[in-house]
Amino acid sequence: MEKLLLVDGNSIMNRAFFGLPLLTNHEGVYTNAVYGFLNILNRVMEEESATHVTVAFDLRAPTFRHDMYSDYKGNRKGMPDELRSQMPLVKEVLNAMHIPIYQMEGFEADDILGTLASIGEDAGYSVTLLSGDKDMLQLATDKVKISIPRTKGGQTTVEHYYATDVVEKIGVSPKEFIDVKGLMGDTSDNIPGVPGIGEKTAVKIIAQCHDIETAINSIDQLPKRAAKLLGENVDLARMSKELAAIKTDVPLDMSLDDTVVEDMYNKKVYDMFVNLGFTTLLKQFDLSDIASEPAEPMEIVELEADDVRNYIFDKESYSLYFYSDDSMTGIALTSDGKKIELIETPSVPFSQIRDWLEMLGASGKRLCTHDFKDQLHVFGLDGSSVYFQDGLTPQLNDLSLMLYIINPIGDNYNVDAIGAYFSNATLVPLDLFLGKGKSRKNWADLAPTDRQDYAAQCAKALFASEAAAIETLKKENLLDLYNDMERPLLFVLYEVECLGVKVDTNMLKAYGEKLASQIANLEESIYEEAGETFNINSPKQLGHILFEKLNLPNGKKTKTGYSTAAGVLEKLKKQHPIVDKVMSYRQLAKLKSTYADGLYEYIAGDGRIHSTFRQKVAATGRLSSTDPNLQNIPVRIDIGREIRKCFIPEDGHVFIDADYSQIELRLLAHLSEDPAFIEAFRSEQDIHRMTASQVFHVPFEEVTDLQRRNAKAVNFGIVYGISAFGLSEDLNITVKEANSYIEQYFERYPNVKNFLDLCVAKGKSEGAVKTLFNRVRPIPELSASNFAVRSFGERVAMNAPIQGSAADIIKVAMIQVYLRLKERNLKSKLILQVHDELLIEAPQNEVEEVTSLLVETMEHAVALSVPLTVDVHTGSNWYESK
Repeated sequence: MEKLLLVDGNSIMNRAFFGLPLLTNHEGVYTNAVYGFLNILNRVMEEESATHVTVAFDLRAPTFRHDMYSDYKGNRKGMPDELRSQMPLVKEVLNAMHIPIYQMEGFEADDILGTLASIGEDAGYSVTLLSGDKDMLQLATDKVKISIPRTKGGQTTVEHYYATDVVEKIGVSPKEFIDVKGLMGDTSDNIPGVPGIGEKTAVKIIAQCHDIETAINSIDQLPKRAAKLLGENVDLARMSKELAAIKTDVPLDMSLDDTVVEDMYNKKVYDMFVNLGFTTLLKQFDLSDIASEPAEPMEIVELEADDVRNYIFDKESYSLYFYSDDSMTGIALTSDGKKIELIETPSVPFSQIRDWLEMLGASGKRLCTHDFKDQLHVFGLDGSSVYFQDGLTPQLNDLSLMLYIINPIGDNYNVDAIGAYFSNATLVPLDLFLGKGKSRKNWADLAPTDRQDYAAQCAKALFASEAAAIETLKKENLLDLYNDMERPLLFVLYEVECLGVKVDTNMLKAYGEKLASQIANLEESIYEEAGETFNINSPKQLGHILFEKLNLPNGKKTKTGYSTAAGVLEKLKKQHPIVDKVMSYRQLAKLKSTYADGLYEYIAGDGRIHSTFRQKVAATGRLSSTDPNLQNIPVRIDIGREIRKCFIPEDGHVFIDADYSQIELRLLAHLSEDPAFIEAFRSEQDIHRMTASQVFHVPFEEVTDLQRRNAKAVNFGIVYGISAFGLSEDLNITVKEANSYIEQYFERYPNVKNFLDLCVAKGKSEGAVKTLFNRVRPIPELSASNFAVRSFGERVAMNAPIQGSAADIIKVAMIQVYLRLKERNLKSKLILQVHDELLIEAPQNEVEEVTSLLVETMEHAVALSVPLTVDVHTGSNWYESK
């Protein structure tokens, strides 16, 4: 049977917009509504096996209903600008997908959809009408199904209504539902209805009388109050019914043949999805039809083992695409974008490819590639000796890093994204080409021609993108950031990852046993407080104990039980001793699972953990650590800090830990040019005690520990754009008190307030803020109409210049420390970075020299109006050195 899917474009776009966070693509174009719309459309089309589909939209013009009632929809708020900008975009996408769009002056989308539903039903089609508008229920029949998506808890479900479902769930037939609307009105459309008659009464009246005219004619049979209200508003009821009735006879110039589903997922749509960043939707396409056809035919040549050694002397520069897994390793390279040379194992031995790369690096040829740090690991190359030419100017362009610097809020820096951004190349993402998870193919499993063509296309895209990438960096004044920071840092991080940090497995085992003992003791104590045993890890069982058995206040019950999230428990700490014990239990349980037990799987054969440092994740420029995350080692509780005892240096070595002191506050002083702040740091005052003295109006020497702690919270809160509510939560004080703290702070440090306001103003006018090193942080949220989203953007605008500058400074320090250790031929090695902290593994006889080197290098990494100070400690494990 032919199946016709009709889509209420405005309704579904509206639902998608408010159901998803605000999203933009790399050009700053808002995309969340279009993305959500397409997800809903794809899902329903698949569920319905639709053979025909069309979408109707409203026009921004009066309709016959406005002629009938001038206040029709008069209470509607204007569409948010972020949604309005996406309406032309979704229509452009639908046109590319060959999905017809209908809109007509004088009529609403509802009327067009009602007409199409009638045409489809008369033609014998099975019809599904997709809309978030309950008014559509009047169109339900035995063959016309109304599907209404509902979103709850981030999950979208679809409710379906045929005529019998409307009767069952509402109590009247679809046609009678029009009369119900006539009586009750509709506040969303400003249909007046009969004042005083609500939905329940309207349903009762129409269930009894079947329509408004019968109700009017038998008004004496209605309940007294309803009869009086209807009798006084007969004309209003009739007009409201006419306003609510959806037309099914709009004069449309169309044929159902126009709505046939065909060639929806074509190359043009693929290119649009790539540009919009809709990566997850790319799985809808037949990838064999998508990849860009080269403007000129490519010549793909396989190099044999004997050819490789001589090849590197032919050209001055190469673009290289690497591909590797357990089955094989290959490189596609080109010097002109036309002839693509391919080297693959096993036809060329791995060792020979490795030697060839070393020769290529040592020869001074310019290389253009992607994710080069990963490739260094694949081949086990010595990044420092091979690829550093002239000190810190390696002949290498890593386009993944370039794209990240240009667009730090993106989520894809792979070759497909590089090609799309810089050279309009359409490349199939690797996860689609090979698959993901258990269905992922090995490179060797692919047909050689498919594999080689894909690799060649990627190498060609890299070649075509390099010049544009460099030009964009120059235009945006970001080339120095790439050349002097991110590119050399790549090699520093590679060596840090190769070195890793040693773990004392006996100490780790003892730490786990200590945690297990404390967890067991806490369990018994919690059971004693509760008066029974239960599963502490079950939110449902814990909620029952806290809010039903112990009757703690403010419990909010949902379908799955009471919320026992950390924020909820934090507010209950003073209500009952069990709460604090549960919170401690959770902390210890996480420590045990994540570290005491979890770290074992990461200990390599050399007894060391080799974390991966990711350069292209945080929009602020901060590094992140994964597999495992060594930057998230707990520091706030004693038992958490003890995990650092398990990290030890090699025999005959010690750890030297260097940590910037209050770097973000020092940057705030420098950037705001606040004289009081600057003087406090220059004179080495206790900044938190000074703030407490100034804000709480007490002599410096009389500041209490509590006042200092509160001032510390204010100092760091200001850096992160904290609100009075947030500060009140942190300090457990009223919002009024917190607001007073913040106001007094800004009164005392007006330059800080001016600086933060300027950050927000610049963010709004320029769409981004910058760090001291010109790193750009785009903030599309600042233009949002939603207050919460906009407020988040304002906090980012205040914090990003400070946090981003701090991230840049530690990167500069890492590079300089790394180089100076090598310049002096020291055996000490940089093995770890944790935000503002560097960890060095040093032989005993180098401790004094390296300590001095660290302090000198880190404190002079950048010149500020206040001194940068570094705390340095040594120890036989990370705990002692920290």
